[in-house]
Amino acid sequence: MSAAMNPTNITIYVPRDSTALALGADETAAAISAEAQRRGIEITVIRNGSRGMFWLEPLVEVATPAGRIAYGPVEETDVAALFDAGFTAGGAHALAHGLTEELPYLKNQERLTFARIGITDPVSLDDYLEHEGYLGLQKALAMAPADIVQQVTDSGLRGRGGAAFPTGIKWKTVLGAVAAQKYIVCNADEGDSGTFSDRMVMEDDPFMLIEGMTIAGLAVGATYGYIYVRSEYPHAIAVLNEAIAIATARGFLGNNILGFGKDFQLEVRKGAGAYVCGEETALLESLEGKRGIVRAKPPLPALEGLFGLPTVINNVISLASVPIVLARGAAFYQHHGMGRSRGTLPMQLAGNLRQGGLVEKAFGVTLRELLYDFGGGSASGRPIRAVQVGGPLGPYLPEALFDTLVDYEAFAAVGGTVGHGGIVAFDDTVDMAQQARYAMEFCVEESCGKCTPCRIGSTRGVETIDKIIAADGAGREQQIHLLRNLCDTMINGSLCAMGSMTPLPVLSALNHFADDFKEKI
Repeated sequence: MSAAMNPTNITIYVPRDSTALALGADETAAAISAEAQRRGIEITVIRNGSRGMFWLEPLVEVATPAGRIAYGPVEETDVAALFDAGFTAGGAHALAHGLTEELPYLKNQERLTFARIGITDPVSLDDYLEHEGYLGLQKALAMAPADIVQQVTDSGLRGRGGAAFPTGIKWKTVLGAVAAQKYIVCNADEGDSGTFSDRMVMEDDPFMLIEGMTIAGLAVGATYGYIYVRSEYPHAIAVLNEAIAIATARGFLGNNILGFGKDFQLEVRKGAGAYVCGEETALLESLEGKRGIVRAKPPLPALEGLFGLPTVINNVISLASVPIVLARGAAFYQHHGMGRSRGTLPMQLAGNLRQGGLVEKAFGVTLRELLYDFGGGSASGRPIRAVQVGGPLGPYLPEALFDTLVDYEAFAAVGGTVGHGGIVAFDDTVDMAQQARYAMEFCVEESCGKCTPCRIGSTRGVETIDKIIAADGAGREQQIHLLRNLCDTMINGSLCAMGSMTPLPVLSALNHFADDFKEKI
């Protein structure tokens, strides 16, 4: 059903996103339908995606001539009172927030990749088409592969999965490779703490990812693609499979796409939840039915990837950014951002924040703006002491660095990482020695075990941090010296980012929060 306002009755939107479901959205939607029926009011309930304002979920929106009016968080027990207040016509209520689009949290974003999310029905292809969907693919179908690659290159799009490698260069390498079969692989193994933008794309706008992968296939000459999704995302897997079936039935996927004689098949593969399978070569091993262990490079996956054939491997947000690049042109996308960081990044606010959720901004916003203007400060009301950006292997940044611009190079200059855009905040009650210990312990659990620095180094790291906390005087300084040497070995000797990045949160905690490593009295 189209998400356009139904002229014959009242249209009400209740999200079907996992976060909203966990907070009772299904029960709220059922209560709204039941209450409307009891009162003899004709309504249409559309299950849209989430707007990303998770502190207001379940966020119920009512379509009015002036626009959608937001109410939230709406629990099942609030529904009768909302009807009493005339919320179906946008009536005043304690849970009312006015026009959704005018809420500062949304209004102050630059939503390019997330332009449709929260607005459309995720599995309505008609909705997708009404909101610029498949315009990029239609343009790509009329272009030469090299011209598609050039558009992506000129846009300045870099990988949004953490490494930030230029997407166009990766595609150009695969385009130039000679092989009878090439593949497109979407790395949807979103495992970093505080991240959920990939999940939101897959659940709330799946056709965008499908379109991006199809364009990638046209660009490099690949006719088959895989979306590798972690098993912890059952809703995403179900929505993707439904959307793939719809796109295939309507001619946007499969054989002879839209009559242009181009083919692209797509399927979803479920991962078992190993964190290391977020590393591209371990992911390929898993896709091939093997144990997820990191491969040595070279050869690069672009030349010898899945089943030894040329393979494009991109993150969900990277591929989901492609349709708008093709639809509006490289210059439009490149206009956003700063320096070598072009376009926008969907950033995810989590941890000790009043307003956790999804914020899409052009590169150049400061960390402080994200924490306070969007996040609303700490949920506890205490000062924010540390922020970890880039997942469990990202360095901890102190308050003195909160004015750092979100930009790959600016973050690198202060010892930080942007990564997948996950931001986890901690107030002044946090014990940073324990956070450093957690980083090493995490690596112990998630290491694939192939290389010694990662496998053994992380275990020794946990032991050494425990000794630091328990030691005093010269003994502590000796153990800290040993820990720093161990971190150096892991950084320079590990086979992949799992081992080489584990020391980053440890070293940042040592450098910025040294007092926390003293003996606890």
